[in-house]
Amino acid sequence: LLRSMLPRTFASATGRNVLRSASQVRASSTTQYVPGGPIIKGTVNDPIEFPPPSRTHGSYHWVFERLLAASLIPMTAAAFVTSESSYPVLDGLLGLSLVMHSHIGFDSMIVDYVHKRKFPILGPVMTWTLRTAMVGVLVGVYQFNTNDIGLTELIAKVWTA
Repeated sequence: LLRSMLPRTFASATGRNVLRSASQVRASSTTQYVPGGPIIKGTVNDPIEFPPPSRTHGSYHWVFERLLAASLIPMTAAAFVTSESSYPVLDGLLGLSLVMHSHIGFDSMIVDYVHKRKFPILGPVMTWTLRTAMVGVLVGVYQFNTNDIGLTELIAKVWTA
């Protein structure tokens, strides 16, 4: 039954030896294989080192995220109502709020899925890539608001298109 399920190369004596040696290599390895990458330090059952309690990164951070997300609704509605390019402060606030909201969301995904304990090289690289990209986006939004039509006029044009 086993021979009929395996390809012909593994049904031969050579194939069985290859399978046997591969299973022995896996069993004699000192590190346990975990899908998604190796665990460098400790095991999956080791407790995580928690950072010291901080109000600025705890409840204040959560409240700031919620206020920022809720403030995007009236700012976007104000961009629809106001006339184009006569409100540069609204353009600046809307651009900064959108970039900060996006940064918080992408940073949460990196912290959740590319944790530096499991990915000691890729985690910090992704974090710094995100920070660099957000600085580039902020420069682009600033250039768009000062040298081009601005976000409120862009929203009005997209709405009427």
